[in-house]
Amino acid sequence: MRNLIKIFSILSLFGFYSVEAQQVVQKDTLAGTELIMTMDSKVSTALGGIEDKCSRAAGGPSVRENNTDSGIVTSPKPPKIYVPSRELSNAEICRKNPRILGFKIQITTVKSNEEANEVKSYFRKRFPNLKVETDASLRPNYKILAGSYFTKQSAASDLSKIREYFKSAIAVQYRIFCSEAR
Repeated sequence: MRNLIKIFSILSLFGFYSVEAQQVVQKDTLAGTELIMTMDSKVSTALGGIEDKCSRAAGGPSVRENNTDSGIVTSPKPPKIYVPSRELSNAEICRKNPRILGFKIQITTVKSNEEANEVKSYFRKRFPNLKVETDASLRPNYKILAGSYFTKQSAASDLSKIREYFKSAIAVQYRIFCSEAR
């Protein structure tokens, strides 16, 4: 009797839960190939709503054809992305990314924060037009860094002046704020 109740309850559970799956055909946005998926109509509707929100946020057209009789959902062609044939200027790069990988001049590395402050004050007296900062990411060592440059070549003139006072100064790759760079 217990086995019969178990079987009846399992069958009734599957009987109440019915999935109405439909076959959905969509175009791949990159290659344009067709993707065939089988999913519930509620999931397909929710997915279509999310895709519409994304296309509206991206500025693309939000027109969708939904043929519910055949279960085929098609979407419009994605807008073409314009890639300039020339190299971007520094201002165009800065507009897109406020922090970029550039160069700073590493003046020296010291063992304590007090030494770092002494070197910074000495550097500021010699080079008041250059911004100097301390990088404490490698504790107990402190790096003293100066300037922000887009390229190693743009740092070369300041580096040669700094090397007159700090022989160990080198240009190192570092994340810089684009607005401060030269």
